[in-house]
Amino acid sequence: MKVEKPSRYIGMEQNMVPKNPDEVDVRFAFSFPDVYEVGMSHLGMHILYNLINKEPRYSCERVFAPWVDMEDQMRKESIPLFAIESKDEVRSFDFLGFTLQYEMSYTNILNILDLAGIPIHSSDREEDFPLVIAGGPCAYNPEPLWEFIDLFVIGEGEEVTLELIKIYDRHKKKGYNKRKFLEEVQATMEGIYVPSLYDVSYNDDGTIKDRFPLISGLPETIEKRMIRDLDGMFSPETMIVPYMETVHDRISMELFRGCTHGCRFCQAGMIYRPIREKSVDRLLELAEKLVDSTGYENISLSSLSSCDYSQLHLLISSLMDRFEDRKVGVSLPSLRLDSVSIDILKEIEKVRKTGLTFAPEAGSQRLRDVINKGVDEEDLVNAVSYAFREGWSRIKLYFMIGLPTETDEDVMGIKELAYLVKDLFFNRPPEERKGNFSVTASASCFVPKPFTPFQWHGQDTIEEFHSKIDLVKGSIKDKKVTFNYHDPRVSYMEAIVARGDRRVSKVLYRAWEKGCRFDGWSEHFKYETWLEAMKELGIDGSFYANRNRDFSENLPWDFINPGPSKKYLQTEYTKAIKGETTRDCRLGCTGCGIKDCAMWGVFN
Repeated sequence: MKVEKPSRYIGMEQNMVPKNPDEVDVRFAFSFPDVYEVGMSHLGMHILYNLINKEPRYSCERVFAPWVDMEDQMRKESIPLFAIESKDEVRSFDFLGFTLQYEMSYTNILNILDLAGIPIHSSDREEDFPLVIAGGPCAYNPEPLWEFIDLFVIGEGEEVTLELIKIYDRHKKKGYNKRKFLEEVQATMEGIYVPSLYDVSYNDDGTIKDRFPLISGLPETIEKRMIRDLDGMFSPETMIVPYMETVHDRISMELFRGCTHGCRFCQAGMIYRPIREKSVDRLLELAEKLVDSTGYENISLSSLSSCDYSQLHLLISSLMDRFEDRKVGVSLPSLRLDSVSIDILKEIEKVRKTGLTFAPEAGSQRLRDVINKGVDEEDLVNAVSYAFREGWSRIKLYFMIGLPTETDEDVMGIKELAYLVKDLFFNRPPEERKGNFSVTASASCFVPKPFTPFQWHGQDTIEEFHSKIDLVKGSIKDKKVTFNYHDPRVSYMEAIVARGDRRVSKVLYRAWEKGCRFDGWSEHFKYETWLEAMKELGIDGSFYANRNRDFSENLPWDFINPGPSKKYLQTEYTKAIKGETTRDCRLGCTGCGIKDCAMWGVFN
């Protein structure tokens, strides 16, 4: 067989929405720039796919990055990239929309454009090519992709996507002119950024001097888009069911958006503020329809910190009462240590037990205070003890290494917490130990992200990461304890792109030209090729990744308003370096800068 896993490309799955291209006015190709099984696990794809397709005169089809074997065959046979539903060429669509979930997928974006026969640079695309747009969390720093994307959506996409399509439809019917369309939406729509309508100047030291619109009447600050009423917004009542196993092979149901904890490393916790919840009644209604339409046997309750849903126990007990007889289980992707209650665990285990995942993030209390995690060792002891008492035996712990102010003592705390969990299990009476025990400690490498308090802090060098990894790895001698870690080289490149400016776009293009793609996959990541690309262009990676930045510096993403103010982020960074914590904003406003927060439906 020439192509592994052909079910990635055939379509025709349960709940797919086929439409006749001749009977629609606007065609939208939605692309998750990774393989099918990763993209099909993304809730945002299911939302926008069904949102657009519910409009009779619009259609949405899916496009994923062909795996390397399929790409080889397509290039060999001169087969242009096609959409899954109709098998039509992607270049025949009106829109090609990318979701930006991970910086190391950016070379896949360039490869998708090339496979589709679409000019990679936006300046080379005339009206007869699709309008290339992008959104998602990584769009909060759009500048590294500025040469390739016509238009960015900043913020939540449910409302703005349909607004864009309707304006485009109007332009198309009266005679579409790409430049006029882009100028209109930039001038009139909130949450839109057209990079070709702005320019940037630089200081002698390489930092940004100024950025400015190229025509009058355009906003200097881009305000993010935000959904006010989550009960009233569009939520999918069905999901496409793949023929093959995907990364998350289950129903994914969003409880709320936003987070109130204020973890200082977490971009999502800042950009998705304020917190907004769906009601229990609405969630039960959606669950019923999703179970009926998909046949899945697991409902994953997804949000940034699902245990913080204000009516979680009521929701889970209601779901179990409704679906227990149908053997439909409920899972929480990860659990905050201070939020776990034995009642919730008891409800979850009624159908089946799975492993439990907790995220201490840092090995010591000192460092957890620096990052404002808001949990302590006692929380871990209580949560894990509850779990063992109820029969769980497999525990996963998530950490980060390279956090600001981290010491070797903090790093060794990773091993100590893993061993503490082991001891909590084996110190129980033999008759109370259930299952085959294992604890896995997984460490990712800290990447400073835009719009977090740590956006000014430089990343550890690759050598420093390896030194810390070796410290933990060398100290773990117990076969019941597993230590996994992320490749520091990938995290280094991720930081360069995440904190990059417009000049990084040329690095992306050169790396793609030299064969980089699927950079998030260890077997395809070509670190030396990335270094070669930067060297050829005279780009110093440490300027973006490892350098501490002053509060006075103009950051590449400063023209976007994510909600929390820059002053608040600076205050939080200063408090972090001092080891001072900030309370959960459910307990009282912390002054993040979002106006009228109480009006968003959570706080009384």
